Amino acid sequence: MSPLGFPQWLVLVLPLQSWATDGSLPTHCQQWIYSNSLEDPSLSQDGDVILGGLFPLYIQPVSLDMTFTKPPKLPQCQRLQEEPMSWAHAMVFAVEEINQNPFLLPGVKLGYRIMDSCGEHPWSLQGALALVSGRNHTCSKVLALIGDAPSTQCIILSRTLGPLGIPLVSYRASCACLSNRHEFPNFFRTIPSDFYQARTMAQLAKRFGWTWVGAIVSNNDYGLLAIQTFSEEVKGAGVCLAFIATLSRKRLEHDVARAASVVERSSARVILVFAWYTDVETLFLELVRRNVTGRQFLASEAWSTSDRLLQNTALSSIARGVLGVAIRSAPIPGLEEHLRSLHPSQEPGSTLMLELWGLLFECSPVWQNSSASQLLPPCVGTETLQSAQSTFTDTSQLRTSYNIYLAVYAVAHALHSQLSCTGKNSTYGSPHCATTEDLQPRQLIRHLNRVHFTTQLGDEIHIEGGDIQAVYDIVSWQDSPDGSLKYVTIGKMKGSELHLNDSAIVWVGSAKTVPLSVCSKECPPGTRKAVRKGEPICCFDCLPCADGTISNQTGSVECKQCPAEFWSNNHRNECIPREVEFLSFEDTMGITLTTIALSGSGITVAVGVVFLYHRHTPLVKANNSELSFLLLLSLTLCFLCALVFVGRPSEWSCLAQHLVFGISFVLCLSCILVKTIVVLVAFRSARPGASMIKWFGLVQQRGSVVLFTGIQVFICILWLSLSPPYPHRNTGFQGSKLILECAVGSTLGFACVLGYIGLLAAICFLLAFLARKLPDNFNEAKFITFSMLIFCAVWIAFVPAYVSSPGKYTVAVEIFAILASSFGLLLCIFAPKCYIILLRPENNTKKFLMGKT
Repeated sequence: MSPLGFPQWLVLVLPLQSWATDGSLPTHCQQWIYSNSLEDPSLSQDGDVILGGLFPLYIQPVSLDMTFTKPPKLPQCQRLQEEPMSWAHAMVFAVEEINQNPFLLPGVKLGYRIMDSCGEHPWSLQGALALVSGRNHTCSKVLALIGDAPSTQCIILSRTLGPLGIPLVSYRASCACLSNRHEFPNFFRTIPSDFYQARTMAQLAKRFGWTWVGAIVSNNDYGLLAIQTFSEEVKGAGVCLAFIATLSRKRLEHDVARAASVVERSSARVILVFAWYTDVETLFLELVRRNVTGRQFLASEAWSTSDRLLQNTALSSIARGVLGVAIRSAPIPGLEEHLRSLHPSQEPGSTLMLELWGLLFECSPVWQNSSASQLLPPCVGTETLQSAQSTFTDTSQLRTSYNIYLAVYAVAHALHSQLSCTGKNSTYGSPHCATTEDLQPRQLIRHLNRVHFTTQLGDEIHIEGGDIQAVYDIVSWQDSPDGSLKYVTIGKMKGSELHLNDSAIVWVGSAKTVPLSVCSKECPPGTRKAVRKGEPICCFDCLPCADGTISNQTGSVECKQCPAEFWSNNHRNECIPREVEFLSFEDTMGITLTTIALSGSGITVAVGVVFLYHRHTPLVKANNSELSFLLLLSLTLCFLCALVFVGRPSEWSCLAQHLVFGISFVLCLSCILVKTIVVLVAFRSARPGASMIKWFGLVQQRGSVVLFTGIQVFICILWLSLSPPYPHRNTGFQGSKLILECAVGSTLGFACVLGYIGLLAAICFLLAFLARKLPDNFNEAKFITFSMLIFCAVWIAFVPAYVSSPGKYTVAVEIFAILASSFGLLLCIFAPKCYIILLRPENNTKKFLMGKT
């Protein structure tokens, strides 16, 4: 095969046939000797300027002889088609109409040479080269070519004829690749690029929510590039291709069977088909044989308006409801009369007309010595097209014929511009102006690039950069009264604007509702899409939204975070206010802790009363009654400060919590520290020669307590002045709950308060430990040691418990630590003394305390 895709022998033989045996140019015209289909172009007319036409008049090529046992020869194609024949006569009609127009190309008669391309590139290229080289039965060269229909053939023709400067104007080649002016500078068309057709289909898929679409395309530039454009258009819109099946004309039966199997197995209910209508017919027949129904087909312009498919009643079960993009339709006044006036007697040498006659009337035209099948009754010659109903004479919806009509007029207007311009008034300059004697096709390209004219019906046609403006009809296949199908125009696509009458659409199975075609059903509110690994984005699982996030729309890709003070409900589709939580006086825990705190303060007051009542006894006197009462006062404050932590936090309560807590405990520890020092000094002063007690008298004791407490007061004032605690709405611990708590403000300030308390506790513990060997009956130092052990143990355990406790339990842990350490101090220091005072009064003597009994 050659790089262009057609047999190598065709590339080699053609140049050899163009030269004489001695290497010089031939002096006479010679017909192609290896193609029966080209011996008679069938449709031709002489003129001052000749236009060439290529149409797929026949559809089924005979297999090539690849034995290489005889000279290469393209066999004649078979199965004449009615619709392409009407296309060819649309060109004939346009040429005749232009010749009768006194204002367009006055004094110039247009002629035409129309040849069969068979829908395949070898025949198309052979016909094109025959036309441009004059190697036909008239020996006339053409100025421009109208055709061909398929994009692949036009790519080959444009690249082949481009160096020769021959303009090519296609009426159906819609491949987006042909818009590349660098590669195809001589190509023009009157059909929009497939880019716009694919974009229209993409808009239809997005409009109706089809996210899982299958595709069956011709295995050529038309189909492959169209589906590539479709894929790019739907990228990012959540539309995926479930499969792509290709159809090749050379192995159509095999590809159709494979494509039908894919459609049958696929879960996609919407199938996009970019293929020629004869291929679609074969595909549909296979699907009908397999009883594959319930598929919504999206039709490309190549078959969306095919009468052959619509009139085939065997396809109704599967083709009913087809939604298609169609070439815009427009009337051509006078074309129907032209078609109905045709008769083989007008063209006695045209075998093509004889075949058409036999096809339309199902007869054998024997009066013309036709080689048609003798199984058909002979044609009598009186048949007429005046009342015949066929695809050939149907001009109710002219689409491709209208494009051909526009193509001929585009060339005519460009030629008119070329012939009427002069060097001075020409937009293009004198090198691009000409007369009928020196017309050059390459000059015509410049004029075609800016063709702008208005048709008889007022349509403004502008070809710029080889392309025409994009206009499509949207059609729906519906039942007609005679049992066949018909297409109804239900919308239009102009530029990028899609206009549809949704109520006029009949869907597959005559349904009135839009069919569903998705890989995965849309996720309901409260869930989000999670793409399955290794699968397209249209195939996903629906995962519930995480706590604190919601999705209140169907098909959400992600869940939205609720505002700070809101939380997701149980269905994860709405944000509701968080449950406010704090340690209140109504909670069971709050009631319990409040009761314990009040009990502790009551017990402390009771101990104070006992000490006050027995203040003259040796035990109370020996324990420095003033410090004992001050210690009991500070313990009472410690118990009561726990109450400040209960209730809704406010600015004053947050300030009071840490202020009362810090000062109360420092006052308590200051008293214990001074008592411990007094015990140590007193016993060391009792030794001979010691006089330390006079340096630590009552004034020094009071001053020490004030000093130690004053330091904490200073720290608290500094902390509260710079960065005081404040009420904080905490949303970070328990998602559904809003924790009201007191933030410490300055972490350094809070650490200094706790650190100072810990420092005093450590000093107390150290001094009490040093005094542990004092006489057993005087057990003050031992009990201080035990109380400090409990105090330190409680607050060391408090730290991890405080950090790990959620919500209101954080406050509860802090209150528990306050109460536990307060009870530890109260019981260890004062319980033994109360025991002696109340239950062993006989031991409340100076001798017993001195250990002399």
